[in-house]
Amino acid sequence: MNFSAVISNTGFLLEASWLTIYLSFISFAVALAIGIIVGTLRSFRIPFVLDKLFVVYVEIFRGTPLLIQLFFIYYGLPQVGIAFSSHQAAILGLSLNFGAYISEIVRSGMSAIDQGQHEAAKSLGMTTYTMLFYILYPQALRIMLPPLTNTYAAILKDSSLVSVLSITELTRAGQLIYVRTYEPFEIYLTLGVCYFMMTYCVTLVSKYLEKTLHF
Repeated sequence: MNFSAVISNTGFLLEASWLTIYLSFISFAVALAIGIIVGTLRSFRIPFVLDKLFVVYVEIFRGTPLLIQLFFIYYGLPQVGIAFSSHQAAILGLSLNFGAYISEIVRSGMSAIDQGQHEAAKSLGMTTYTMLFYILYPQALRIMLPPLTNTYAAILKDSSLVSVLSITELTRAGQLIYVRTYEPFEIYLTLGVCYFMMTYCVTLVSKYLEKTLHF
């Protein structure tokens, strides 16, 4: 094996890795916000039309490939006058896709809390917001944390798909190096190790949070 091509492009790969982490972190933050809003609202009684709109959103983005969604956002929407840069399209696509999954995680976490706690909070005169932030969310977080960290790990790995939008993240960086060197084994092995290290760090953070928060 000859890793000279990898070694000579270490700086390029590190830069691409940071871009991968940046895109995945921003996308996860937006997806988390979407998931919390949609999941929380769906765990309460909301107007029928709004509930169905949320259901349609969740089913469409969970039922179609992320790659198709990215193509549609970046190449399809400009046909109707809605254009995004490649980075904006990548973040939007990842956020909407994983926001649908996170909304189901949030809804499941909220539904797992005994209904009696809702009634007890209301009997004490708590507003909905007070009940959410002081009673429901802290308990639901215990249930939601493991799948949420798994979701972030999934975003890290699936961010490789944004390479089709000509974004030089880790996967595309590897492809560009391969085109110049024709050493696929060493290059893609290195990429696999990089993705594994990033996702393993997420796993370690998850375990630390579970221990620190006494989950």
